[in-house]
Amino acid sequence: MRVPHALKGHGFSHAKIASKSMRALQAAEKPYWAVGQGFIPGVRSAESARALAPEVCLSGNSPAVPSFSIACLAPAPFSRHTSRIRPCLSAASLAALILLAGCKPVGPNYTRPTYTAPPTYKETGASIVVTPPPNPPDGAWQPANPSDGMLKGKWWEVYQDPQLNQLEERIATNNQGLRQALETYLAAQDQVKAARSALYPTLSLSPSIAHEKTSTHRPLVTPTTVSNYNDLILAGGGSWEPDFWGRIRRTVEAAHENAQASAADMANVDLSLQSTMAADYFQLRGLDAQIKLLNATIKDLEGQLDLAQRRLDGGVATEVDVAQARTLLETTRAQLVDVGVARAQYEHAVGTIADYKLPTFSIPFSPLDLPLPKIPLGVPSQLLERRPDIAAAERRTAAANEQIGIAVSAFYPTINLTGQGGFESTHAGNWIQGPSALWSLGAQATELLFDAGQRRALTEQAKHTYEAQVSGYKGVIFLAFEDVEDQLSGLRILEQEAGAEQKAVDSAQHSLDVSNQRYKGGVTSYLEVLTAEATLIQNQRTGVDLVTRQFVDSVALIKSLGGGWDSSQLPK
Repeated sequence: MRVPHALKGHGFSHAKIASKSMRALQAAEKPYWAVGQGFIPGVRSAESARALAPEVCLSGNSPAVPSFSIACLAPAPFSRHTSRIRPCLSAASLAALILLAGCKPVGPNYTRPTYTAPPTYKETGASIVVTPPPNPPDGAWQPANPSDGMLKGKWWEVYQDPQLNQLEERIATNNQGLRQALETYLAAQDQVKAARSALYPTLSLSPSIAHEKTSTHRPLVTPTTVSNYNDLILAGGGSWEPDFWGRIRRTVEAAHENAQASAADMANVDLSLQSTMAADYFQLRGLDAQIKLLNATIKDLEGQLDLAQRRLDGGVATEVDVAQARTLLETTRAQLVDVGVARAQYEHAVGTIADYKLPTFSIPFSPLDLPLPKIPLGVPSQLLERRPDIAAAERRTAAANEQIGIAVSAFYPTINLTGQGGFESTHAGNWIQGPSALWSLGAQATELLFDAGQRRALTEQAKHTYEAQVSGYKGVIFLAFEDVEDQLSGLRILEQEAGAEQKAVDSAQHSLDVSNQRYKGGVTSYLEVLTAEATLIQNQRTGVDLVTRQFVDSVALIKSLGGGWDSSQLPK
């Protein structure tokens, strides 16, 4: 007879065996004992059965990891009317095991590390920054939720630039860096599903059809022994590890929290791409403003050169005046070429982020003449919910906490429930019939008794890793507040500098006007005009550059505040 292997001699088990020999014993009403998946004929007591099959009663896999398995030896009924073996694993026992599987997981439950945010930001002097009203004296006012007083969704629309809106929209659907981050997040989501599958039993099916011929000269062969026969088996099995100590649930939670961290990473990549796109775009438009300024200056300098040439022809000016006028003109033309090089590079950067084919991509000439938008700042405590890098660090801290529980669960025994059933026969005609049925149920527990301190070391390692993650999480928060303060101070100082620079431009323009009048009246040399012209050009370019930097810094401030994102967008 051939019996499929399932839990033989392990755990609390009993089996129903499809066997001609067993049926013969039953027909003769002779006693036998069921042991694991086999039976011992002619035995009337458990002591005799254990003496004949001691290896079934107790076995060990290794000295370090002993696995104990006590066979269920039950006197099998030998009535000629039934072949049912009394189950040793009762329905009440199964129900108790299932209830135990829902016990509270071992290890510490996660509590978000505390951080007390300052009540206000330090650098809030820029006029484009909108701060929330202060709390009333009685402290009754509180923000309704973490998203109050912040930009939402498509934050770049505050600049009211259709060209920028079109470019930003392409990032979500075309950028390969964001696509890579998305695939990484989807892989993390699949890891959650893989971990969750361990909570459920696994089932398998193993049919087999064989024709066997055994030697007729083997030992102990009798004239009635069949040596040429079919063996038809249709069997299936299942196994389940009840999650008594929460190891699987902790693993699922850790995978889920890592997936949330991956989602926050993706949001951070998206925010970085969006802000880089906007900053490069405004740099390009600022260069267009400089090109506009230089073209106007070149036209003015061409008029100055023509005036100097006519004065030379009239005997009023000298060759030096003409040479100086031509030098300043050509210098300005060279500056225009240099600005064109930088503009082309920014155009390529914008096209790459938006995933355009660069040979056919171009941005129309568009000098930066937009007003700076108002940026709602919110309260500092909201920053913890608004920045995806903070959310990612916090979720990884939660996942590290789950690892402590997983490590602690190794101190508890592992319990497995298994079962197998099916049909076996030598003829297809009676293959799928009651007498051909076979089945077995069993449970096995394994407890590690000695590991030279490995589990304790792994538990301590998990605790230290968690503390490192907590410190890293708080470090990200510190850097986030530093980033916001840097951008706020930058905007405040640039605003002051732009105001002072505008006064310098006005003064330089007045100086040039006076110098031109003096030169035309023959009171001064052309060198005075040349000096005033160069000073005006430099101050005008500086003024345009300051405006561009204000736009770029406003984008950086929006990025440091988290853009239009908040932690409520994390997958649940």
